[in-house]
Amino acid sequence: MNTLRFLILLCASGATTSALACEYPPLIAIPAGEDATMEELLTAQADVRTYMAAMETYLTCVNDELAAAGDDAPAEYKAIMFSRHNAAVEEMEAVAADFNTEVQAYKEANPDAG
Repeated sequence: MNTLRFLILLCASGATTSALACEYPPLIAIPAGEDATMEELLTAQADVRTYMAAMETYLTCVNDELAAAGDDAPAEYKAIMFSRHNAAVEEMEAVAADFNTEVQAYKEANPDAG
């Protein structure tokens, strides 16, 4: 019941508007390395950098929201915020690994590309 009251007060106070400001960046497309051109990979590299920067902004926002909620925030709220943070980090790691895999596939498919 206290959790419900906290969430109602949170909504009523407008504190959730800042939580909504934590905009989760969309996933990016990474071309298949075997078929990609160097230009496509360079574009993907720039997209990955932009995506990572946007995800860092998202993580900062989530962390700020958690800090603003304070130590008295319900455990459920903390669990949700930790889950959001961890999911974002896992996604960032997956995107980086996928990009690296495709770069390696490009190098294997184009050994003369240097």
